Amino acid sequence: MLKKKILVVDDEPSISMLIEFNLKLVGFEVQCVEDGEAVFQAIQQFRPDLIVLDLMLPKMDGIQVCRKLRSQSNLVPIIMLTAMQDLSDKIAGLDNGADDYMTKPFSPQELISRIQAILRRIQTLPSAEESAPITIGHITILPDQREVTLKGRTIELTPKEFDLLLFLCRHRGKVLSRQQLLHGVWDYHFLGDTRIVDVHISHLRDKIETNARTPEYIVTIRNVGYKLTGPASKESLA
Repeated sequence: MLKKKILVVDDEPSISMLIEFNLKLVGFEVQCVEDGEAVFQAIQQFRPDLIVLDLMLPKMDGIQVCRKLRSQSNLVPIIMLTAMQDLSDKIAGLDNGADDYMTKPFSPQELISRIQAILRRIQTLPSAEESAPITIGHITILPDQREVTLKGRTIELTPKEFDLLLFLCRHRGKVLSRQQLLHGVWDYHFLGDTRIVDVHISHLRDKIETNARTPEYIVTIRNVGYKLTGPASKESLA
């Protein structure tokens, strides 16, 4: 079996070495680069399955790297590392396409768990029932192809946005708490920061709702969480 490839982007050699050492211990292939500009050449040559990306980098910071990758329709999963405690810095990473973030100092074991959770969700082969197309209103999801169309037009979602929409669709009509979504979509088996759910919900609404302020599909249940609604076609999953 081919080893999964992780690109580590950090200008602190001690951090890069720590991450590289621990990732290699559990069987990942790792490449490290020290600045934002080096990411793009590394992607072409190394073709990583996931990027661990520091926020503060020389030449091009992590936010700029995220933004440029997503503008190129590159959906490689990204975990952002930040030394900033300010929530706005973390949200900025998510707003520009990061799938997850961790605050320094961090546990290498927790980083490994998050990497494995993201890769596991992308790679898990669905059953025949789980592979069936799902249509809710004007939205159609093709789980096998990881594609989503809205009124027949393909919309681009990051891997985590796709997972979140699919999870909501498979639990259509059920109110899901933010913690349930963290467990179900991010595979976190610890108390995570639920703000990450709100940011991804906001991104989904921007892409699938006619008016994100008055959503037709993803409804906020105050003080609880979210529920996916909308008329389902005959082919929809229950």
